[in-house]
Amino acid sequence: MSRREEGTATIEFIWLSLLLLVPLVYVLVAVFDTQRAAYGVSTASRAAALAFLQSPDPASGEQRAKAAAGVALDDQGLDGASVRVSCLPSPADCFEPGSSVRVVVRATQPLPLTPSALGRQLGGITVDSTHTEPFGSYRAAR
Repeated sequence: MSRREEGTATIEFIWLSLLLLVPLVYVLVAVFDTQRAAYGVSTASRAAALAFLQSPDPASGEQRAKAAAGVALDDQGLDGASVRVSCLPSPADCFEPGSSVRVVVRATQPLPLTPSALGRQLGGITVDSTHTEPFGSYRAAR
């Protein structure tokens, strides 16, 4: 071994470690952000369905559902999620015994560390959650 090659193994190890660890850390951050978004939409859909069923009528129920979903989404730092509320089996049967409400919440989690100058269409992971809550067979109709 010549005198010029002494100590290069340490430098090569450090560079290889950096080249392999940076992508691994990026993937882990992306996975954790996606998990946070999935938890947020799941919690939001459940909270929205319960808020809808606590309301006196379908019009105020939809407003309450969107407000409850907004609180749950803000708690997880999610912006721009869509909330869709529907009554089953038909829209006229929202508060009849045996009916149920279905809430679908959908959000797109942007990839971490992407510059905003490149736009939101650069990449993201879409997560959604559907929660169906029964009105209850033994509750009085409103």
